[in-house]
This record gives sequence, C-alpha cells and structure tokens, in this order.
Amino acid sequence: MAFISNGTTILDNGAFSVGLGNKILISEQTASSSASISFTSGIDSTYPIYKFEFVNLHLSSESKVGFQASTNGGSSYGITLTSTFFYSIHSENDTYASLGYEGGSDLAQSTSDQIIHPSTDGIDNDENSCGEMYLFNPSSTTFVKHFMGKSNQNGSGGNNDFHNNYFAGYFNSTSALNAIIFRPASGNIDSGTIKLYGIKDS
Repeated sequence: MAFISNGTTILDNGAFSVGLGNKILISEQTASSSASISFTSGIDSTYPIYKFEFVNLHLSSESKVGFQASTNGGSSYGITLTSTFFYSIHSENDTYASLGYEGGSDLAQSTSDQIIHPSTDGIDNDENSCGEMYLFNPSSTTFVKHFMGKSNQNGSGGNNDFHNNYFAGYFNSTSALNAIIFRPASGNIDSGTIKLYGIKDS
C-alpha cells in the first residue's frame, strides 16, 4: 500500500517510520484446537516495539478473541488496562454497512481480556480472522505500556459481513510486561498462526 502525503501528515513526522527491514521474527505458534496461545519468552528489553501478527485464526465456536499480559512470565494474567475500540462493517450482498464505536469491546481500568475482534458470527470453513497488534516498550519500569492494533474478520452474521476493527489502549502498570496470552472467550482456536516480531528503532 502506498501512502500519498502533502507534507503535513503524521507520516512526515516519523510516527510510522519503522521499516519492514527492521522487523525481526522472534517466534511463531500454530494453533491446533488450542484453548489459548501464549508467548512467555522473547518479550524483554531487546526491542522497544513488539508486533504480533494473527494469520487465519479459525475458531471452534462463535466467540470473541482477546489478549492479556503478565508481569511474571505467564504464571498469571490480568494487568489493569484502559482501551477504545471502533469498527466498520459491510455485507457481501451490500444490504448492510456501518461505522461505529464498539462499547462492548472497550475497557476502563479492567483486568479482563482486551478484545481483538468481536464474535465471528459464524464458524464455516472459509470464515477466519487476521490482524496485527503493536506493544510499545513493555520492559519499561517508568511508563505505562501502550498497545494498538487492527483486525479483519468475516462471518455469517446473517449477511456474510466483513468487519474491520481498530483497538488501542494501555496497560496501566509500571512493571515490566514479559508475557502475552491470546484466547477466545469460549471454545478453541482450531487453526491459525500468531507470529511475534521485534522491531528495531533504527
């Protein structure tokens, strides 16, 4: 995708200056009827930014998928966070379209899982979700830990809807985060891969 700028956008100020050449694959995990996928190593002070990519996640049941963080290597999860979530939707038959705020997927000083995407509204063989999430400076012991991401999902929803979701927020902790778990609210992740990358700042 090419970005066209008039010289005054955030792109010109370096807000999205990280190049693909600076993205280092740390690990990846492939689901197989998995209740969760967790990354309990590789998240440390090596990189200032970490990126997760979700590739073709297919669920066993209609369910939300979310994530949470840990400060003890994954022994427990549930760091207090605040977030926001909005979406766009369009149906295959062009009978429905919407753009809005998803109040059921945001959190306010909560230890619940942050939603990546709402219910898939269908588990047909060709229905899945993909996306990405960035976690900034998780090893800081001074600042809270920001995250932002987006996801795409298709599902039946009565109209075979396509959803484009955006979420962002922060873990309200000055302790270092060193593990992340991804899990559906119910059922399993039947298949799909999540990749963890480190991103260099130069």
